[in-house]
Amino acid sequence: MGDVAVLHTGQKMPLIGLGTWKSKPGMVKQAVLWALEAGYRHIDCAAIYGNEAEIGEALEEAFGPDKALTRNDVFITSKLWNTRHHPDDVEPSLMKTLKDLKLDYLDLYLIHWPLGFQRGDDPFPKADDGTMLYDSTDYKLTWAAMEKLVDKGLIKSIGLSNFNSRQLDDVLSVARIKPTVLQVESHPCLAQLELLDHCRKQDVVMTAYSPLGSPDRAWKQPDEPVILEEPLLTTLAEKYKKSPAQIILRWQVQRGVVTIPKSVTESRIKENIQVFDFTLEDQEMKSVTALNKGWRYIVPSITVEGRRVPRDAGHPHFPFNDPY
Repeated sequence: MGDVAVLHTGQKMPLIGLGTWKSKPGMVKQAVLWALEAGYRHIDCAAIYGNEAEIGEALEEAFGPDKALTRNDVFITSKLWNTRHHPDDVEPSLMKTLKDLKLDYLDLYLIHWPLGFQRGDDPFPKADDGTMLYDSTDYKLTWAAMEKLVDKGLIKSIGLSNFNSRQLDDVLSVARIKPTVLQVESHPCLAQLELLDHCRKQDVVMTAYSPLGSPDRAWKQPDEPVILEEPLLTTLAEKYKKSPAQIILRWQVQRGVVTIPKSVTESRIKENIQVFDFTLEDQEMKSVTALNKGWRYIVPSITVEGRRVPRDAGHPHFPFNDPY
C-alpha cells in the first residue's frame, strides 16, 4: 500500500496530509513550510478556515523553478462552503480559493457539508433570533456545477465532506463524474466501520479529519472521552517507541484511510508523518478499533434552554440523523 491511496482517477493521494482547520493566521504559513520540509506532500484547506491566502504565501515560497518542489509534487484539497451551494456560486468560490492559494488548479475540491446556508457574504447567516438561515439547494445540483470545473481543468477530482452513506449514494446516482473522496470525522472513538466499508464498495477513499479527537475545539464538553489518554494507546506507544498520536495515525493509514492531523508545532508536524516505519499487528488493529463508541466530537452545537443541541439538526440535509 505504501504511503498513498490511489483514487479511481489514478491520482495518488498521500495517506498523511497537514490539516489547517483552526490554524491561526500568522502561524499557518510557517506550519505549511515545516510540513513540506518534513516530507508532507498533501495539504488540506478550506475557504471557511479563513487562512487560504496565508497558505498561498507558503506555497508560492515552496514552489518554483529553482526550488526542490513543484506544484505537481503536492496534493492540495479545498472545500466549497455552505453559503455557496447555488450552482452559480460554485465557480466563483473556486476561483477565489485558487487566487488565495496562488494556484492554477486543485487536486481535489469537496462540498464541505451537505446542507446549505442562505446565499450571501455572511458565512454564518442568522435570523434576528439567532437561528441559522438555511438554503434548500439540492446538493446534486451543486455537484453538477462541480463537475463542470473538472471539465475546465480547474480541479482534478471532486468529492464530499460530512455526507452520510445515503447522501453519498444519492450523489453517485446522478454523478457523471464520480466522487473520489469522502472526508469525515474519524478516530478510535468514531471508527466509522460501516461508512468505511460502504466507501470501499463504491470505490471512494475515506479521509479522516480530527483524527486525534480535536482537543482544541471551542465546544468541548467536560464529560467526553479523551482519546490520547486511552491506556491501550499508551501501552502500544511504549511498545513501538512512538506517541499515542502516532499509534492512532498508524491505525488509520493501515486501514487505508487518508488522515489529516492539524498542527502548527514543528515537532508535532514532524512526528505525525513518522508512521510508515512500523506496522501494528492484526490483534492490535482490532483492539484500537474496539475503542469505538460512536462518539462524534464535531457537531456544531448551540445552547437551548441550558442544553447543548446540534445547531443544524432541523435542516433536511443534516447528515447525522442517519446511523452512518
